[in-house]
Amino acid sequence: MVVGIDPGTTATGYGVVAREPGGEPTLLECGVFRTTAKAPLHGRIREIFEGVDQVLERFSPDVVAVEAVFQGKNARSALMLGHARGAVLVAASLRDLAIAEYAPREIKKAVVGNGGATKEQVGFMVQERLRLKDPPSPSDAADGVAAALCYLTLAVDGRLAGVLPHRFAPRSADA
Repeated sequence: MVVGIDPGTTATGYGVVAREPGGEPTLLECGVFRTTAKAPLHGRIREIFEGVDQVLERFSPDVVAVEAVFQGKNARSALMLGHARGAVLVAASLRDLAIAEYAPREIKKAVVGNGGATKEQVGFMVQERLRLKDPPSPSDAADGVAAALCYLTLAVDGRLAGVLPHRFAPRSADA
């Protein structure tokens, strides 16, 4: 089972996708964590952490697939995205989960076949690949599902494609 996350400080999309060996992927849940717009940054980061942590608690996934920070023209946006990603990474790390990170273009290429796909195209292909009646809504949720599908698409022969190679060992009493 994979939890895909599209981090953002105002809206963090997520999707929980399962696939039996040799079977088709199935969407178990998707949605968006919306933070309190006027809350200070540290409060918003806590809201993201708590929302992600609740999903990880409910589903106990094998891996968390997270969209990586993209290099854009707006440094402030990239910095804010980094804060949201940090909350997601800490939530997954505290549960000792494997983490796969993918660039936005890599997710779009894996799901749509085109790294420059639009949000509408991503939503449509998520709908098609999961045989859903409608695309996940809003687009942030579809992007979270797409991150999970990216992992499932790139995982070859049981290897964890794009997964960070480390796991944290429990702290000893001596540390």
